[in-house]
Amino acid sequence: MPRSRAPRASASSGCEAAVISTVLVANRGEIARRVFATCRRMGLGTVAVYSDADAAAPHVGEADAAVRLPGNTPAETYLRGELIIEAALSAGADAIHPGYGFLSENAEFARAVQAAGLVWIGPPIEAIEQMGSKVASKKMMDAAGVPVLAELDPAQVTEAHLPVLIKASAGGGGRGMRVVRELADLEPQLAAARREAESAFGDPTVFCERYLETGRHIEVQVMADTHGTIWSVGERECSIQRRHQKVVEEAPSPLVERVDGMRERLFEAARLAAGAIGYTGAGTVEFLADEQGDFFFLEMNTRLQVEHPVTECTTGLDLVRLQLEVASGAALPAEPPAMRGHSIEVRLYAEDPAHDWQPQSGTVHRLDIPSVTAEFDLLDRAGVRLDTGVVDGSVVGVHYDPMLSKVISYAETRTEAARLLASALQRARIHGLVTNRDLLVRVLRHPAFLAGDTDTAFFETHGLDTLAAPLASDSDEALSIVAAALADAAANRAVARVGGGLPSGWRNLPSQSQRKSYESRTSGVHEVGYRFTRTGVQVDGHEGVELVELAPDRVVLSVPGERGPVRRVFTVARYGDLVCVDSPLGPVSARRLPRFSDPADQVATGSLLAPMPGSVIRLGAEVGSRVDAGQPILWLEAMKMEHTIAAPTAGVLSALNVTVGQQVDIGAVLAVVDPDDAVNENQEQ
Repeated sequence: MPRSRAPRASASSGCEAAVISTVLVANRGEIARRVFATCRRMGLGTVAVYSDADAAAPHVGEADAAVRLPGNTPAETYLRGELIIEAALSAGADAIHPGYGFLSENAEFARAVQAAGLVWIGPPIEAIEQMGSKVASKKMMDAAGVPVLAELDPAQVTEAHLPVLIKASAGGGGRGMRVVRELADLEPQLAAARREAESAFGDPTVFCERYLETGRHIEVQVMADTHGTIWSVGERECSIQRRHQKVVEEAPSPLVERVDGMRERLFEAARLAAGAIGYTGAGTVEFLADEQGDFFFLEMNTRLQVEHPVTECTTGLDLVRLQLEVASGAALPAEPPAMRGHSIEVRLYAEDPAHDWQPQSGTVHRLDIPSVTAEFDLLDRAGVRLDTGVVDGSVVGVHYDPMLSKVISYAETRTEAARLLASALQRARIHGLVTNRDLLVRVLRHPAFLAGDTDTAFFETHGLDTLAAPLASDSDEALSIVAAALADAAANRAVARVGGGLPSGWRNLPSQSQRKSYESRTSGVHEVGYRFTRTGVQVDGHEGVELVELAPDRVVLSVPGERGPVRRVFTVARYGDLVCVDSPLGPVSARRLPRFSDPADQVATGSLLAPMPGSVIRLGAEVGSRVDAGQPILWLEAMKMEHTIAAPTAGVLSALNVTVGQQVDIGAVLAVVDPDDAVNENQEQ
């Protein structure tokens, strides 16, 4: 049990002012670094906690002190409130900031923090309890005069209610959420939602509500002190979502901007919600709105939101500073500052949107966004802000959310903010993992987005396959891989012990082209043939391309254009067999293939490979059974999400190489399905 100390007054609980000198952040990654940044600006000490998987994470090294939480999974570490409180007492912290996720909305944790004599940098415990149940909170908001969307008991859902949305009562961030359009799917989806909710929040309780196929997700940032002042600081629109998790957020909302009187009604509803529960500190009241400006209460998040930077950029407020000041007993001014300009935030995820948003894990070799003008800080002029939980060399594991960074732009107008952010993302050097970067750029440049038409069905309406397409066209990708091959040749010559100053493959007489092979994730194998001559380089299939400059990390080519040659600059980085090429044409990554393949690397037809490291949580078929194409064979849990591994074709399950609870690595052969045609051929023989 944690050691106790004399109770320290907590402003959030309505007591006299508290003095804060050192803050422990009960979280990890980007939000821990964000809170630490404000603490440093205020002259406060900082304490980090970390799991074994996070031992080398940036937030650990940046804190004044760090305390290990033994284990890797959230259940072993960041969800262990007693360990976090013990860490605070051991390191001499006198306050705990919960960040978001994990225990940030756990009333029992907040109660234990205060019982240990520590300042809780959050709202009153009663407010967390009242908003902790989405079912109970809706009833309370209805009574307070806030418009609500009625909840449904899962046991009473009928065909007439469909479609419905399953939601985790204690959750957020899309965890435990499922859309059900067929009544037969309700029970299995409820079971899956409960498992996800239990894994992410430690509470399997779920409920249903009517699902609106299209709508606008609008939320209001509130800030309240212990002296009776409640601010509605500004609204944000977070309608572009995947799996009910926000991807693009902005302030102000394009919908609210064009509907007369909507902002005033939203702000009043948010103040009513906060006042009804005696709220203090930072919180967010979320609504679902239609195009006419009518809105319904969804939930209140009794914590800081992931997307808080867009409010900071459009108000000039440091919301973390205000949290700390309110927790210390300070009074807010009577009115919040007026909103200014426009800010857009995108969440950069290690995931593959083109393949069912599949999360990725591995090493982030490089994360460089050249136009960043601030990190974890306010923007007072047009620019780009970066809030990131990873740096060059960081390893993204399977135990936590795959969000790498938040990239935020600020400008006087929405169009400029979108253009600035899209340009920064396209020119960024992000090496090592597949990310959603190309999708984000295409969204920011899409005519519908620029027009402010951003409902929750954005990806379905405009086609995920189109939005997730690579920024580099097929021809531009091929040219980038040519640059990679030439840069590889230069790198080889740079380390050559003999004749290093000669061009690669140089001969006195004409010779055959040298050949290199690369495999792109999006377009397959590229064979590059090139030959250095006395007058330059000749590249097979790329007539007219001239080499202007060549170095191991930089290639300049002159490329034929409609009105004459155009110079293109490519920067090249290598990490083992991975080659990353960046240029204004778009980022390209490929793996250099060996000249000779290893037979041991071949896998049988019909093999189901693990798309990511994870844990097997359930099996759906037995060896020898016949399966249909798309039938679930097993389920993996990775990055707090449940992933279905399905049969690629109809046939017989001839091998099942895993058991429930087993940890698997990416690329592992999980099972083998012998296709029907192969089975028939064997029977005929």
